Amino acid sequence: MQNLSPAYFGMAMATGIVGIDAYVLGLTTLGQALLALNVVLYALLWTLNLVRLVRYRRAFFDDMFDHLRGPGFFTSVAATGVLGSQLVVLTQSHRAAAALWVIAAVLWLVLTYAIFAALTVKEDKPSLDRGLNGGWLLAVVGTQSIAVLSALVAPHLAQPHRLALNFIALSMWLWGGMLYIWMMSLIFYRYTFFRFAPGDLAPPYWINMGAMAISTLAGSLLILNAADAPLLVSLLPFLKGFTILYWATGTWWIPMLLVLAAWRYGYKRFPLKYDPLYWGAVFPLGMYAAGTFYMNDALDLKFLAAVPPIFFYVAMAAWTAAFIGAVFDVARRLRPAARVN
Repeated sequence: MQNLSPAYFGMAMATGIVGIDAYVLGLTTLGQALLALNVVLYALLWTLNLVRLVRYRRAFFDDMFDHLRGPGFFTSVAATGVLGSQLVVLTQSHRAAAALWVIAAVLWLVLTYAIFAALTVKEDKPSLDRGLNGGWLLAVVGTQSIAVLSALVAPHLAQPHRLALNFIALSMWLWGGMLYIWMMSLIFYRYTFFRFAPGDLAPPYWINMGAMAISTLAGSLLILNAADAPLLVSLLPFLKGFTILYWATGTWWIPMLLVLAAWRYGYKRFPLKYDPLYWGAVFPLGMYAAGTFYMNDALDLKFLAAVPPIFFYVAMAAWTAAFIGAVFDVARRLRPAARVN
């Protein structure tokens, strides 16, 4: 409990987006089952984190203000936004989704200004190659998850609340894109000008692609909402152009990440064992499927119709492997306690 990873909410993120993929691709029963499981996982993760906050407050806040572990707290924002999106897409539970939107927004405000202010003013800071990884992009994912949930809830509200929520979705989408540019510039610089060991290639580097995939999804939903917001109508060329830019950028990352994974596990023979950070690799695969599906709908790109099912099945396989790994990891940790009792 004391060493619980702040990024463990990635399990709920991954479960949520794979569940949305299953539902929109016609696998309704699987989608509903993953929604039910995600509600349980989300509640369990909150319970564990709150217990950790109460019992191990020092470790909790040490993690929050650590350069490598701190950004992992943004998985709580993204998990909340994704669960809210699940409820809208699968059950039309708009009130529950609106409540989760409030929770996600409050978490985003607190974590954004607490973490980045603390990292700015702390006196002892690591060098760039020791203090930066792909996990920093979880701040982008958390931001865009609010944009996605805002865009999904907005059509079910009366005016002027519908227009206001679409404006918030647009603002968060733009801010998430700007934040990605800032952070990705540093990450790419770290990639190419510092020594890169197999241990440095942690699974959150897949968020390089996942942050662009969720930006694609948010942009696609804004395009679909344009009829309800005159402001979005005037920005349609911009929205369409940047949505394709985000999708193309995310797509570029996929072969690069596969090459780096082959280098890590094949050439360097880095051991492949369960790590909670692997949920940060499952989520981008599922989000790429969802982003492409909604972009096809928004822009009528029928020639990309085969892409979402392929990435859904890859994401489902990755989710299954990670879930089995998590079950065995929990069983291994509980076994010594059982022997003592």
